[in-house]
Amino acid sequence: MPFTRLKHSGRRRALLLIVVVVLLALADSITGPQVRIISFAGVVPMFAALRCSARWTAAVTGTFVAASAWIYSLNFVDWTPSGSLVGIVGTLVVAAFSLGLCHNRRRRDDAYDRTRMVADEVQQAMLHELPLRAGRYGVAGFYVSALEGARVGGDIYEAVETPYGTRLVIGDVQGKGMPAIGAGHEALASFREAAHYEATLEGVAERMEASLKRYNARAVAQGGKERFVTALLMEVGPEGHGRSLSCGHIPYYVVRGDAVTERDEGNWLPLGLGDLTGERRRAYDAWPLEEDWAVLCTDGVTEARGPDGTFYPLRERLAGWTGLGPAELAAVLRADLADFTDGALRDDATVLVVRRSPDSAPLRPTVAAR
Repeated sequence: MPFTRLKHSGRRRALLLIVVVVLLALADSITGPQVRIISFAGVVPMFAALRCSARWTAAVTGTFVAASAWIYSLNFVDWTPSGSLVGIVGTLVVAAFSLGLCHNRRRRDDAYDRTRMVADEVQQAMLHELPLRAGRYGVAGFYVSALEGARVGGDIYEAVETPYGTRLVIGDVQGKGMPAIGAGHEALASFREAAHYEATLEGVAERMEASLKRYNARAVAQGGKERFVTALLMEVGPEGHGRSLSCGHIPYYVVRGDAVTERDEGNWLPLGLGDLTGERRRAYDAWPLEEDWAVLCTDGVTEARGPDGTFYPLRERLAGWTGLGPAELAAVLRADLADFTDGALRDDATVLVVRRSPDSAPLRPTVAAR
């Protein structure tokens, strides 16, 4: 637990440890010189060094030294000089060790906090924080990394407003967690650039394919491994016409009223594997109509398993929550997924809930506003 969080919770814990030291010293004074109960108090300042701030660690350590000195002064005559000397030196060693341990822990936690702060900035630049707004559409949802503590991993997503309409991508990199970040970043950066300059989704996919091939060539040259990316690209043109292109990605869902429909308008090879057939990917007419809304996800959601081995029933869950708004639906889905899996996700999981915004004016993405 980082020091920045410990310093706010250390006071109550330190006061409790001080009380423990005082009680042990009082018990030692009552029992007499035959039993050295104060010796058991040596673990208290060491525990404080791991769980309290520097100031409170010093307070606990000082209390331990003062209590030990008091007990030794009471029983100095009854104890042998060598025994008293060993006890006093032991007390000072424990005190010095505790203060040194606290200092080293603080340095480690400060370095951790600085590294985490930089990592958070880098990760937020890679994956813009949800919800997003692009053109006439709002995108709610969530992303959960299978690697505890990570904010990015093997899943990617983006929504941008371009001269060709609103374009979205959701993707899943081969692998999960931190090792998949490089390929994911390459594909995502390529999409953000190509979406503004390529007139068709096919052109966007080709640019992403070429970028991923270059990444794989570099990775192999450096002793790494090639990776592919399943991706679903969607666009809503200026006239409201929808197109989709699936590169090996799982289907998405369209919600219309109380009905939930699974949609899969063709499925091509994942990005990075296009050369296996040489066949050019082709987009298809797709969602949306004005009143429909779509739910896009990665297989970390549909293949999530409960304790009994059953898969997460996403379609059935959506059918029961069609009356919720996008943000509320995303929050309920995330909580339900965590409950269904008992908090043990085996893969990165992403859900995007896409719906036309009541305000049709183009809005800046959330991260730009921040």
